[in-house]
Amino acid sequence: MISHLCLFAQGEPEEPDKIFYKNERTFAILLNSNGLGINYRYGKRVTAFRKIIYEGDFVNIKHPKEIKLNSGQYYFSTRSFVYGKINQFYNLRIGIGLQDEMFPKFDRGGISIRRYYAFGAAIGIKKPIYYLINVDLNNDAIPETQLVEKFSYDQHLQTAYIVGRASYFKGIGEISFVPGLYGKLGVMFEFGRLNETVHALDAGIMIDAFVRKIPIMASHNDQIFLTLFASYRFGKVIDARFKMRKTELDEIITD
Repeated sequence: MISHLCLFAQGEPEEPDKIFYKNERTFAILLNSNGLGINYRYGKRVTAFRKIIYEGDFVNIKHPKEIKLNSGQYYFSTRSFVYGKINQFYNLRIGIGLQDEMFPKFDRGGISIRRYYAFGAAIGIKKPIYYLINVDLNNDAIPETQLVEKFSYDQHLQTAYIVGRASYFKGIGEISFVPGLYGKLGVMFEFGRLNETVHALDAGIMIDAFVRKIPIMASHNDQIFLTLFASYRFGKVIDARFKMRKTELDEIITD
């Protein structure tokens, strides 16, 4: 009887549950080739090496021709601006996909390699940008009159007339939405040392397609955005089987 108890203690029969029946809840900081963002992902395991993933991204998208300027050489201003930019553009993605573990991690010091893809809805969020414009430029004096206006090539041909960007909240009531779709393909390198946590690096490519061109700049705008991305991902493991057993026990106690 004692020998049976010793064998049971050494065998650790519940270890496979930690390997094959864990779900994951993670967050990521995204570094994109056209902006920055954040990501949330929930991975639900369906087989030993496959998960269904549910995710959401919130990112800003910049135009490739954006160049940040500062009018400090003309005015006492620290408000930088992008000449020709007419809208801030953000993208909210909500999607579903699959993740496959190609090379599992066999020990705490190892690295698992996973590939994944996701697709879903993209909701573009467009907010107008306003500028502080000098309307009475004098070469020998600081102008006293300024207007808050949207950018126009016809009226603002020279950067010297722009003092800087207006308050970010100016134009917040003019936000509009542009629907679209997205697709994402990536590889994840998970190197967390503990079974209960996730630490990983992601890299991949994604594409966003909207129903119309997005007017980020006053000219040369796009409808489709192809993006390379890299991210640091962190989160925790959720043992779904353990949660199910706990719930059953609670029901028995309650009854």
